Amino acid sequence: MPAGYRPADFAADLAEFLDRTGVERAVLVAASSAGFTACRFAAAQPARVGGLVFLGSPARLADTPGAGAIRAWADALADPLDPAALRALVDSLVSRPLPEEFAEQMVRENLRVPARVWRETVHGLLDEPPPTGLDAVTAPVLVVWGDRDRILPRSDQQRLAAAFPQATLLVHEGSGHVVHWDEPARTAADLTAFAATCARRT
Repeated sequence: MPAGYRPADFAADLAEFLDRTGVERAVLVAASSAGFTACRFAAAQPARVGGLVFLGSPARLADTPGAGAIRAWADALADPLDPAALRALVDSLVSRPLPEEFAEQMVRENLRVPARVWRETVHGLLDEPPPTGLDAVTAPVLVVWGDRDRILPRSDQQRLAAAFPQATLLVHEGSGHVVHWDEPARTAADLTAFAATCARRT
């Protein structure tokens, strides 16, 4: 059976990575489903979090309108993966056309992941329980959401922000689910400003 691809596994990996690199406290940036990893880590070790940024990260994926379709998509995957289907997935995550070279690179990267890993990862994300203990995270939190996100409604992002004592919801008008693909320069500027705020607090 595949193992090691659930949010709890990724959170443990993150903790070990910080331990091995000697990083005691960090500003964590999580895109899409990686937000579950960041939430689990922050709830378990809030003192090690200097700040949190969520880029199109769900509060709980199982509650989104397309959850059933996502599970069915993952269950239907088989090796070898279909490049055309993965290209359609990549294109669906943004609201603006991606540079062709970048889009094809993302397809090639996704083709390297076996179908069984896709299934285990997606099942882990859909089965992830609502996060608890986030009220202990006193570091600043920035939730960035594109208002053309086809996966996450605004209400989901408001719920994620409400789980933290000090969170701000920032809306990127015209952006899709992967805001840093749609607006890389703006997202980089947002992250730079947020990190500077976190540094001043420290």
